[in-house]
Amino acid sequence: MVTFENIKNNTEIQTYIIKADESLRAIGYTEHSFAHVEKVSGTAGEILRVMGYSDREVELAMIAGYMHDIGNLINRVDHSQSGALMSFRILEKMGMEPEEIATVITAIGNHDEGDGMPVNPVSAALIIADKTDVRRSRVRNTCETNFDIHDRVNYSVKESSVKIDPRVKEITLELILESRYSTVMDYFEIFLHRMIMCRKAAERLGLSFRLVINGQNIM
Repeated sequence: MVTFENIKNNTEIQTYIIKADESLRAIGYTEHSFAHVEKVSGTAGEILRVMGYSDREVELAMIAGYMHDIGNLINRVDHSQSGALMSFRILEKMGMEPEEIATVITAIGNHDEGDGMPVNPVSAALIIADKTDVRRSRVRNTCETNFDIHDRVNYSVKESSVKIDPRVKEITLELILESRYSTVMDYFEIFLHRMIMCRKAAERLGLSFRLVINGQNIM
């Protein structure tokens, strides 16, 4: 059985994460290195754990979360599909069972808001975990006067948390925004499609999705 620890300790995967993030840095994107994939991995696993899924499904969600962005090594465009193909080769070589490979690469191939869909629970958990990773530490630009809207919105997030309440079947993204950097409307300008995708993913898990910004229920 291929475990999450096997994935984390695989030097090939580590190299692809590093090099993919270097490519994104070169074209001005926010951080997509180990901090991001480890957070996404942990959140995806926690969502399924709280919702009562099996330990192996939780682990597959964590594996998908850790590997989901390696396709950026090839190109940002269609990186989810590239990442799925790369992951297929890696996981097959590591000896993962075909059914489990199918689950992981389906999730990776469907995580982007351009054309992805929450087609299974692992996919849904990955989508929510990825799209809710909004935080100040992802901004690479050190000069505030040169911030673009993505920098401003990410930098404005002082606090971010994802909370799952299985009793009321609800998952909530809570943000504290510092308004001197961006407004709620700025957030929606660049993240509306991501929030809609989170809502669809939550529905796939039998949950409703809420977005709370500065204590106000936004959606």
